[in-house]
Amino acid sequence: MQILLGLIIGAVVGLAAHFALPHRQLRGAALAPLAGAAAAAVVWTAMTWMGLGVDSPILWIVAILAPVVTTFALVPFLTRTRLARDEADRSRLGV
Repeated sequence: MQILLGLIIGAVVGLAAHFALPHRQLRGAALAPLAGAAAAAVVWTAMTWMGLGVDSPILWIVAILAPVVTTFALVPFLTRTRLARDEADRSRLGV
């Protein structure tokens, strides 16, 4: 049940990344929150399996940093890929 804390943290960080990064009209509104939640869930699960509890500050720090790193690396990469592919399609179609 405590993994919900990690999922919520990741989704909120992802939502903040969605609105903070440019070109949000080129990606879905759920992409960044889902990526953040997935990163937080994986890290939260791994850290609890290693024996860290909710009272450990390391768990909280890593549960916040993992979605930040994941979303702020993944979302710009996917946006650049989308822009490049759209440009290639435009030039191929002669539009």
